[in-house]
Amino acid sequence: MTKEKGLASGSLGTLESAVMGIAGTAPAFSVAVTTAVIVSTVGTLAVGSVLYCGLIMFGIMLAFTHLNKITSHAGATYAWVGKVFGPTWGFFAGWGLLVASVIFMVSATIPAATSTLVVIRDIFGGADLVEDTSWVTFTAAIWLTIVTVVVTKGIKHASYAQLILTVVETAIIFALIIGAFVQYWDAPAHMPSFEWVSIFAFTPATFATGALTAIFFYWGWDVTMNLGEETKPGTPEPASRGAFWAMVNLILFFIIMMIVVLIVLTDEEIAQANTNVLYAIADKLFPKPWSYLAVISTVLSTIGTIETQILQFSRSMFAMSRDNALHPRYAKIHPEWQTPWVATLVIWFMGVLLLFTSSSMPSVKAILDSSISAIGFQICFYMSLAGFACAWHYRSKLNDGLRAACSYVIWPAASAAFMVFLALYSIPTFENITLAIGLGGLLLGFVPLGLGHFRRKSAVNFDT
Repeated sequence: MTKEKGLASGSLGTLESAVMGIAGTAPAFSVAVTTAVIVSTVGTLAVGSVLYCGLIMFGIMLAFTHLNKITSHAGATYAWVGKVFGPTWGFFAGWGLLVASVIFMVSATIPAATSTLVVIRDIFGGADLVEDTSWVTFTAAIWLTIVTVVVTKGIKHASYAQLILTVVETAIIFALIIGAFVQYWDAPAHMPSFEWVSIFAFTPATFATGALTAIFFYWGWDVTMNLGEETKPGTPEPASRGAFWAMVNLILFFIIMMIVVLIVLTDEEIAQANTNVLYAIADKLFPKPWSYLAVISTVLSTIGTIETQILQFSRSMFAMSRDNALHPRYAKIHPEWQTPWVATLVIWFMGVLLLFTSSSMPSVKAILDSSISAIGFQICFYMSLAGFACAWHYRSKLNDGLRAACSYVIWPAASAAFMVFLALYSIPTFENITLAIGLGGLLLGFVPLGLGHFRRKSAVNFDT
């Protein structure tokens, strides 16, 4: 690969990679958009769901960091699973991520849109457009377009933007956490209890239901691996170190924030808040206009995760197209910005198309519920493949002591097996539209897989 046609190698260090990993999960966004869903399904056991899902995701993170030792590849899961289990499984691992990323453009941009409309309503007055799906999707499309422009301009621009967004978001969230514990620890809306995290408080059904939603909290950290070709060299590589520190911080953060939500808000307040849970907390803690800082944190977090997801999609599509698994047109690199601009435009177009298609649904909550469940299914699919690939590739580590066996084989394999269980358990619970998006999106991959096989076969016949 020539320098002119390659990605901008050596652009990111450990700090930038860790920030990308944290921003990829969008802490404030995840709490804002997912809390109402998980509390409505498992109640106060949401805390335990977040804890145990964090441990499961930690096993997948170990798999990614070990697989990254094989090769730093923009395709990440696609490349590693393909090397261990063959190109077809590798293709579907990559395809699962691509489909999830496109759907995520809907569930990610909508909270930014609703938060923006809340600010416009409260500051400038006028009609309440927060539940108007047409206005919400239009505003979401504007945000998606702005972020796409930033990402296309180069990885350095994207990393600088993430650093600024993450610092401001973190400062606001810390203010909420401190305020919540000071004002509500002695008179909580939900009395803290060990049962919140007790494994014995779960039934198999509540554990599976809560975990499928909680997985959505953590998804996105693996963008650090898709940026592996653009990180600086090192042992271990900055992408792997960034993923580790991002995961440690995220597990602690989500547990604390779930406790904050439960001690400040009642079940009714959580349900009414919908995608504005952080604003509902801030509104009880601080007087206006300070409570609007929570809205700002949600917007910033959402912008950050849109950016990282576009990065992850575009790098995966670029890598698959570079290997001719998808059409080579998507592997085009901008000569000045060194970004896969065609692949970036693809996710922008698909995101906008899905946004305006989803505007026909009856409510904003219906759009989010369907997209979150479908994404959770696809996350389980492609991440479980990575977990199994790591365990199989490093199976000889079982003879190298307990620590190596656990890190390379047992923990990744157990996490992958649990994700398979979650995916299979969730299918009968899906509504038709969720099933069509979640399972149908994966099955749609047979079309480009077949076209790629025909294209490569035709090229061989032409050469001969």
